[in-house]
Amino acid sequence: MFYDHQSIDKKWQKFWEENQTYKTENTTDKPKFYVLDMFPYPSGAGLHVGHPLGYIASDIYARYKRHQGYNVLHPIGYDSFGLPAEQYAIQTGQHPAVTTEENITRYEQQMRKIGFSFDWSREVRTSDSSFYKWTQWIFLQLFDSWYNKTTDKAEDIKELIRHFENHGTQNLSAVQNDQLDFTAEEWKSASELDQQDILLNYRLAYRAETTVNWCPGLGTVLANDEIKDGKSERGGFPVFQKKMMQWSMRITAYSERLLQGLNSLDWPQPLKDAQEYWIGKSQGAQVTFGVEDSAEKISVFTTRPDTIFGATFMVLAPENPLVKSLTIESQKEEVENYIEQTSKKTERDRMSDVKNVSGAFTGSYALNPFTNQEMPVYISDYVLMGYGTGAVMAVPAHDERDHRFAKKFGLTIINVIENDNDIQEESFDSKDSVCVNSEFLNGLKYDDAKSLIISEIEKRNIGHRTTNYRQRDAIFSRQRYWGEPVPVYYKEGMPYTLPVSALPLELPDVEKYLPTEDGDPPLGNAKNFAWDEANQKIVSTDLIDDEKVFPLELSTMPGWAGSSWYFLRYMDPKNEEVFTDKNLSDYWGQVDLYIGGSEHATGHLLYSRFWNMFMKDRGYIDHEEPFKKLINQGMILGMSAYVLRIDGTNQFVSKGLAKDYQVQKIHVDVSLLKGGTDELDTEKFNNWRPEYADAEFILEDGKYICEREVEKMSKSKYNVVNPDDICDEYGADCLRLYEMFLGPLEQSKPWNTQGLSGVYGFLKKFYNLYFNGDDFEVSEDEPSKQEYKILHTLIKKVVSDIDNFSFNTSVSQFMIAVNELQKLKTNKRNILESLAIIVSPYAPHVAEELWSKLGHTGSIEFAPFPKFEEKFLIEDEIEYPVSFNGKMRFKLSLSAELSVPEIQEIVLADNRTMEQLQGNNPKKVIIVPKKIINIVL
Repeated sequence: MFYDHQSIDKKWQKFWEENQTYKTENTTDKPKFYVLDMFPYPSGAGLHVGHPLGYIASDIYARYKRHQGYNVLHPIGYDSFGLPAEQYAIQTGQHPAVTTEENITRYEQQMRKIGFSFDWSREVRTSDSSFYKWTQWIFLQLFDSWYNKTTDKAEDIKELIRHFENHGTQNLSAVQNDQLDFTAEEWKSASELDQQDILLNYRLAYRAETTVNWCPGLGTVLANDEIKDGKSERGGFPVFQKKMMQWSMRITAYSERLLQGLNSLDWPQPLKDAQEYWIGKSQGAQVTFGVEDSAEKISVFTTRPDTIFGATFMVLAPENPLVKSLTIESQKEEVENYIEQTSKKTERDRMSDVKNVSGAFTGSYALNPFTNQEMPVYISDYVLMGYGTGAVMAVPAHDERDHRFAKKFGLTIINVIENDNDIQEESFDSKDSVCVNSEFLNGLKYDDAKSLIISEIEKRNIGHRTTNYRQRDAIFSRQRYWGEPVPVYYKEGMPYTLPVSALPLELPDVEKYLPTEDGDPPLGNAKNFAWDEANQKIVSTDLIDDEKVFPLELSTMPGWAGSSWYFLRYMDPKNEEVFTDKNLSDYWGQVDLYIGGSEHATGHLLYSRFWNMFMKDRGYIDHEEPFKKLINQGMILGMSAYVLRIDGTNQFVSKGLAKDYQVQKIHVDVSLLKGGTDELDTEKFNNWRPEYADAEFILEDGKYICEREVEKMSKSKYNVVNPDDICDEYGADCLRLYEMFLGPLEQSKPWNTQGLSGVYGFLKKFYNLYFNGDDFEVSEDEPSKQEYKILHTLIKKVVSDIDNFSFNTSVSQFMIAVNELQKLKTNKRNILESLAIIVSPYAPHVAEELWSKLGHTGSIEFAPFPKFEEKFLIEDEIEYPVSFNGKMRFKLSLSAELSVPEIQEIVLADNRTMEQLQGNNPKKVIIVPKKIINIVL
């Protein structure tokens, strides 16, 4: 029977859509299972075959759990605020909402074509005001919360105000920016403005001056992962370090919980390691150093206070506020030049460049509190303002960067250790180094020495024991247009939040998407974007008088705002009263399986965990962690093609002849190759781009052969394969099976279109098992033991593979089973119905078609998954090869239950044995149960 994949795909995709087959009910007695893909950003390029890999895996698992009787939540939506849409708007003048809608439509068409079992009725888009209303609402909750270190959770800001009213800061243990000290009376007598300023010191969403990655070319702040080699990843514009007033989220309050929470998660260890490193917990001491001829103090955090005797100089981050007051007049120009130079580097660049140390001397000297030695104070970009105190005591004998710095600037190197004392972790030999034999450290082990020195530091009142985290508060402002407006207005420069009744604060229309002439963000171009406090509504900016009508925040939220909580909205996406009904969040709970790329190891996953923990603290949900199990799928790599141009010409030489020429490798679109081979269609190449219209070719054997290379699949490398083309030519089921068949889910693997034919051949063979010629023919006869054995071998393997996400080996087992059943000419209903169900998570279209032909009116989706029965794999009979002097002469089928003496009696009585013996007695009979019989003559 002809396997018409195109008509089958269209038929069942239409059926699923019309019948809302995958619509999930919230009210059910079934156990729940929540399967989620990482939030896709809809780009204008659409999907290539690398994108669906994780979606196919999650879809297989979702379908499998439905077969197992679970109520499965498998939603989809779009992270639809993003810089690319805004940049396109700047270039074309087209509103980002228009291009975003077009991109989403394209994505949805492609995903429906692949047959994903998403509950499309729950689709969310971060750029829809019905969604970002609740992102803004969460921001208000964060603004109106503080972190109580005593209870170890976030609490309502009203509780903090009550504490101030009754006790001031006495007995207060809170996470804050600056250490404040005031009485209840001082709080009550403070002005409204001063009180609000104090509260900003504690709020979980707060505004403060922060060093950011500023990109003038894009007119916005960029996150670290949006920068590459000191330039914006989009557009390649220079990026500078700059201090700006920014909204921030106090994620640092949750550092310890984020760290400890990793222990309960079933996540890949490299991903956990990445989060642990990012959080960067370290224990040590904070120590204060005095400065000669100055009232200033330099406070440092060190994990090795035991090496303080070897500290010979101080290094400040260039952004440290102390730099200005500690720089003497004669060093001012050098220091300012260095600060300007540093501003052109991102923090990531500064952290990664471990060998090239640089710096400038401030002219000031600190005093080592234990040795009373003068310590010159330098600035250097290897010290970051965001880590610790933005200052370090440099111990060049025991730290590689400090050692490089000391060597470069000719500074003293003192080795703290003498003899076999083991408190050092590493030491750098130097002719300039001298040893210090400290009375505090002699003979002590590392832990004892560290503890003793911290006690001495506290005793001298120059510091204290402390725990530090590398993680910093997350910047929450972007000077962009296409993002969630921040629901804040300003009175006398102080931020106030809009009332919940005013949400959503919708993104206004603007004439242009660039910053204003005054340098304000693009929202500064809006005509109708001011807050009328008295009438509680948005009004014209012309009415701003700072008495009744006030300016609104002009920055928008970052891209990670909506993606930090979208998984909660899927539980109740149409609710207009709350972000998610509490009963539904209790029912759906954690995401049971989350699949996505490893590039989100820190940013997205940390922010999501932070917001989830916060929502739990405030009683809106009951689960601490959002994602129970997480899998990072690998990449599907593209097979790029190159043409080889002879330098200085428009001649192109075929690969086999290139060794005789000086050539330049140029990417060429893989669609210009003939039939999936390495041969270039030269006529198509001439027509591809104007500069190649008159290209000449040096051929080998009459052909132009391209050079090939496996690379990341990317539009810029012209190696993208469109899944639509694969679905048209081979069918969606073939695409799904092939992507799983390529290799283990977590590994990257190269795409090879030629490999599709083998999988397509399997699908035709599978489909034709149910037919006799052109006639659908299924027998009601009882299957044979051999047929049951093939089926249950398959069930056992597939269940194990799906549970372990080994989808590639399942596809192999499908092929083995179908081949074996084909040899047996199996057409028994009891085998073929189960086979259709087993294959359906992987190839749902053809499975639905066969299920329908088997006489079922409903979808195969909810048919119970066949149960594995061990009894069908137990051998009733063993076929023994019977050998004489090691040569096999015949086979003998015997019961698996027979003993060795019984087997010997039967084989010696067999006529074929007697023929071989010819009346003689055997010298020996060797029997290996269930394997062989060998008779020695």
